[in-house]
Amino acid sequence: MIMEKIVCVLGPTASGKSGLGIELAKEFDGEVVSADSMQIYRGAHIASAAVSESEADGVPHHLLEFLESDSTFTVYDYLKKARKVIADIQKKGKLPIIVGGTGLYINALLDGIRLDSETGDKKVREELEKEYDEKGGEYLLERLKEFDKAAAEKLNPNDKKRIVRAHEIYRTSGISKTEQDKRSLSYGKDYDYTAIGITYFDRQKLYDRINMRVDIMLENGLLDEAKAAYKRRTDSTAGLNQAIGHKEFFPYFDGEISLDAAIENLKRSTRRYAKRQLTWFNKREDINWIYADREDTLSSARKILERQGYTFEKQ
Repeated sequence: MIMEKIVCVLGPTASGKSGLGIELAKEFDGEVVSADSMQIYRGAHIASAAVSESEADGVPHHLLEFLESDSTFTVYDYLKKARKVIADIQKKGKLPIIVGGTGLYINALLDGIRLDSETGDKKVREELEKEYDEKGGEYLLERLKEFDKAAAEKLNPNDKKRIVRAHEIYRTSGISKTEQDKRSLSYGKDYDYTAIGITYFDRQKLYDRINMRVDIMLENGLLDEAKAAYKRRTDSTAGLNQAIGHKEFFPYFDGEISLDAAIENLKRSTRRYAKRQLTWFNKREDINWIYADREDTLSSARKILERQGYTFEKQ
């Protein structure tokens, strides 16, 4: 079977992925499919650095800002939507260009992961979250060891989201998360893909870009967007409630810290997130890395694709 070609542009936040994805789409007659777990939600346009209509410059973008801010959206959900969008783009004879920094989404898509179903129950999750808050992570971790020791050993007591999720899977499906992961194996890749990663030889230059982008976001109205998120926040870990970009301002709105301190907290959280993204992506051996502080990203990406046989021309 001949697999259809796709391109994946990945890397840490603020590295320039969106801009490169748009330029490649123009040159290779493509459309962009987001792989960003924050940009899928409404209400975080500024904080998530979602592409605006003017920035897209006529290039179609998919899977952006289509969910309410408190909605649960899993890797299973992403795979269903992304695979359908990719197929639709290919039917038009265009090149799907996956752009984002959410490693779970990208790995699942590129590696051909198959998830038969996604277990979950909002009521059960809320009960478990309440139990975590009342009894603590240590208690739930000890209970987790009773039916999924392997998963428990990988978690720490502060990892509320994953501890709750492991309990939720077992309670709603009767199988452990470890067993579910074993069943969610790759059955062969779906696409003939080329992965292009953007990074920086001098890490400080990436951090400087992050700091500058936060300042620009503030000029563009981030504080008002965060205030709206503050007013509609819930105790749930779903949706945007735990996402970087808004929650760092909540202590400021509560009168607990200064605005300057909140801004610095956001910059620090974003830098740490970028570091985690790079650590995640560095585990892959199939990424063609481009050092944005040492080479022209578009020129280098173009050469990579041409070497891989991408000959799409804009109609």
